[in-house]
Amino acid sequence: MPTLQEKIDKRANTWEQMKAIMERRVDGDFANGEDREAYLRAEREYDALDADIKLEERHRERNEANTRVERPANPLSEASTFEPESEDERAYAKAFAQYMRVGVADLDSDEKKILRAGLVTDPAFKNAAGVATGGAGGYTVPPEFRRQIIERLQFVASMRQLADVITTDTGATLPWPTNDDTANEGAILDENTQVSEQDVTFGQASIGAYMYTSNLVRASFQILNDSAFNLDAWLAKVLGARIGRVQNRHFTVGTGDDQPDGVITSATNTVDAATATEIGYADLVELTEALDPAYLGGGNCRFMASQAARKQLRLLVDGDQRPLWQPALTAGTPDMLMGYGLTLNNYVAAPGASARSLAFGDFREGYLIRDVSDFALLRLTERYADYLQVGFIGFQRSDGTMQDAAAVAVLEHPAA
Repeated sequence: MPTLQEKIDKRANTWEQMKAIMERRVDGDFANGEDREAYLRAEREYDALDADIKLEERHRERNEANTRVERPANPLSEASTFEPESEDERAYAKAFAQYMRVGVADLDSDEKKILRAGLVTDPAFKNAAGVATGGAGGYTVPPEFRRQIIERLQFVASMRQLADVITTDTGATLPWPTNDDTANEGAILDENTQVSEQDVTFGQASIGAYMYTSNLVRASFQILNDSAFNLDAWLAKVLGARIGRVQNRHFTVGTGDDQPDGVITSATNTVDAATATEIGYADLVELTEALDPAYLGGGNCRFMASQAARKQLRLLVDGDQRPLWQPALTAGTPDMLMGYGLTLNNYVAAPGASARSLAFGDFREGYLIRDVSDFALLRLTERYADYLQVGFIGFQRSDGTMQDAAAVAVLEHPAA
């Protein structure tokens, strides 16, 4: 079986074949039908290798993250990932694990007392959970369970990998300053001269906390009674993935009407594309030049696009017919486009009429995500009892807003 580096080398060789075919084109057309078929075959091979490489790299990253710390066993499962630090956390984690498996009614009096400390009393949660049956309400998950949720949110939601993320204890609306200070500069001060005032130009955005839900996840009684089944890890994966997907959509293209402002939809630094359906070399030059050099020099700038847009970008060449796309040659390094990395996000529109198909900039400077620290879990004991199943619903309060519109530019195609 080929090693990761052998796959990377093979991908690089395949890319060289694709480049050679592209360089034989005349006026943008393939030299002949054989060249076109050869390019498509090579592209399929490249895509398959690229997917295998990224899968193995993600596995290595997770393996390193999960083997840094030896985790003590959960009382109910040797596969548990709970890692409480204090005696109170250990007691709560144990009671919570028991709650997930048997519900509140079958807990002993001490476990009920301990679990009661995590009962969610926030009105927003009560309203969201109003349809529940067979339970006392939702409970805040233990710290380690929440860490697993957040890891899954970050893995699924590419915006979380790029944006500035803050966590607050409550969901109260925050007035958040927005600013662009790139037009201001210092000065030479003459002797005995008063310093001139030069205020940072602040705007203000309000960032709240929308109640996100995973919707219902069902688990069978047999699974819950199997002490070898890692229930907390499984639930964290499923709940985190579901909430991560909807949050990623809103953080990307949210309308700001009963949902967060998306980075694409709220961007004001726009560049007009030359055509309605294609991304060209000139478009990339205009897009990267739309940012102040102060952002370019920070080392955080990158592109963000859908898979459909990336396919077009990989075909682009500069004025000397050199491909703009440069695949990574070693493990752990990103593919590059015009010297910058590219993050895939399929909630960004594909190239098309009136679409905003490509973003570029320092997303950490440009966009803010706010989370509320409590992630709550609700267990539905009776609702699916006739199916011999128990339902679980996860709740996470989050919001997002643009905090520096000058840090991100988007490519906008004409209507026709």
